[in-house]
Amino acid sequence: MNSDPPHSDETEPPVDADSFKERLWRLIFLSDTPAARGFDVVLLWLIGFSIVVVMLESVESIQLKHGTTLTLIEWILTAIFTTEYALRIWTCRKKLRYMCSFFGIVDLVSILPTFLEVFLIGSGHFIVIRVLRLLRMFRILKMATHMGSAYVLVNALQASRSKISVFLFGVLSIVCIESTLMYIIENGQEGSGFTSIPQAIYWGIVTITTVGYGDITPVTVLGKVLASIMMLTGFAIIAVPTGIVSAELSREMQAIRPDNRNCPNCGQHGHDPAALYCKMCGQKM
Repeated sequence: MNSDPPHSDETEPPVDADSFKERLWRLIFLSDTPAARGFDVVLLWLIGFSIVVVMLESVESIQLKHGTTLTLIEWILTAIFTTEYALRIWTCRKKLRYMCSFFGIVDLVSILPTFLEVFLIGSGHFIVIRVLRLLRMFRILKMATHMGSAYVLVNALQASRSKISVFLFGVLSIVCIESTLMYIIENGQEGSGFTSIPQAIYWGIVTITTVGYGDITPVTVLGKVLASIMMLTGFAIIAVPTGIVSAELSREMQAIRPDNRNCPNCGQHGHDPAALYCKMCGQKM
């Protein structure tokens, strides 16, 4: 398992290490000083606050009473985030690298909905994508060990991809066949909601996943028998994806054997063999 650098989404600082631009870069992109950590913590609080504002705007009673105030707050927050995004681009050397990185795209997309709201009513609610910016707390709070665990989970999911794809194709085939049979049986019956094969497939997916909305139900005896078979089939197969991922996760965890390296910064003993940075503090090994 390869380990990314602790700031893989960030870019290199300006050339002049003593310039104002370099100091501003450290403040914005890093969290190795009290000022930088304070900046990041304030930013996280503003992001969380902006998400709460968007949620409150969707409540009709609050919107009618405080809509103007909430809109003003949202524009102020968007101006702050827009300024921050512009400063990130200005301070880094490899601007295109930052703009095309995961966090660079998230930073841009998180400020666009407010401006699009001027032209497309309702698009402002997409501001909730700002919640992705809270992923930076893993770096800010030195939670690198959790990121290591996330890589294990991602690797297990990737290893399970082909098996799960085959499983889903099999389930979809079963749903299509049984739903078509249900349509043949129920179509034309009084009170039946099986008016088309797509409608029957929707019912089949709801049934085999054991969700059971109850908006469409069979009315004939044969239809009820077929529905019972689908319900039992759902119970039989619902645990299969979990078993596949669990097996791959167990194999992935067994494959990791920490080495004997000690971190020169925090002294942490034992790291992943391919790790380039300390899993506790992010120090380059």
